[in-house]
Amino acid sequence: MNIKKVMVIGAGQMGSGIAQVCAQAGYSVILNDLKEEFLERGMGVITKNLSRSVEKGRMTEDEKNAAISNLTKSTDLQDAENVDIVIEAAVENMEIKTKIFAQLDEIAPAHAILASNTSSLPITEIAAATKRQEQVIGMHFMNPVPVMKLVEIIRGLATTDEVYQAIEDMTKSLKKVPVEVNDFPGFVSNRILMPMINEAIYTLYEGVATVEAIDEVMKLGMNHPMGPLTLADFIGLDTCLYIMETLHEGFGDDKYRPCPLLRKYVKAGWIGKKSGRGFYSYS
Repeated sequence: MNIKKVMVIGAGQMGSGIAQVCAQAGYSVILNDLKEEFLERGMGVITKNLSRSVEKGRMTEDEKNAAISNLTKSTDLQDAENVDIVIEAAVENMEIKTKIFAQLDEIAPAHAILASNTSSLPITEIAAATKRQEQVIGMHFMNPVPVMKLVEIIRGLATTDEVYQAIEDMTKSLKKVPVEVNDFPGFVSNRILMPMINEAIYTLYEGVATVEAIDEVMKLGMNHPMGPLTLADFIGLDTCLYIMETLHEGFGDDKYRPCPLLRKYVKAGWIGKKSGRGFYSYS
C-alpha cells in the first residue's frame, strides 16, 4: 500500500504537529479544519516551528520551504476524495469522531486508510461508523508531535495486517517509533499516565502536600522531566477529566474515578495553560 497523499483533520496543537511531520517527510498534506482562522493559526505554528529548526541548524531554509510547499489548507471534507490516508485529530469526543468517520467513509477513495489520533477512545467503536472497518486504525502521536518519538498504533477488531503494516511503515518514514497496542480504553500511555496524574490531584485534594511539593517529589525523586500537575496543566484539565471518565466507564472500576478537585477546576474553567490558569497561574 503506497501512501503519498495525506489529509489531517484538525489544525490544533496535535493536528498541526502531525501535518508538519508529514510535510517534512515529503508527503503531500491537506490540513483541514472548520474555519479559516483555525487553519491560519495552525499554519502559523508550523512555520514558527520550522523557522526555529532552521535557526538551530537542524534543517536548511530550502528544506523548510519544501515542507511548507507540501501543505495545503482546506475547510471542506470533500477534499478527502483523492487522499491515501486521513489522520483525524479532532476533539476527543466519540460523537464528533464517529460523525467525521461516517462522512469520510462516503468521501475518501475505497483504498484510503482512516486513522484516528484519539488518546483514549476505542478504535473498534470509531470503525463501526464506517463500511471499511478493516481499514480503520489508531495512530496516537505524543505531544509535542515534532519532538516526541512515540506513535501508539492501535488495531481495531477488524483492522487487517496489511493496513497495520502500511501505518507502521509510514510511522517510520516520519522518523517516529511505532509501538503496537491493543484496543483497550486509554491504550498503554494514558492508562498508566492519567491515573498517576489523577492520584497527584487526590494528593493535593487531601492536603498531603502543595502543588509545588508534589511536582518536586516526582521530578527529583522519580526523575520525571515535568511534575504531574504541571503536565496536567499542559495537557489540559478538561482533556485529563475526559480521559479519566473514558477509563472509568470503559473498565467499570472505581480506581479510575476522577478526583472531585479535577471536576471542580474544569467547572471553574481553570483548565490549564490554554486558559491561563490550572494548578498554576500562567498570566
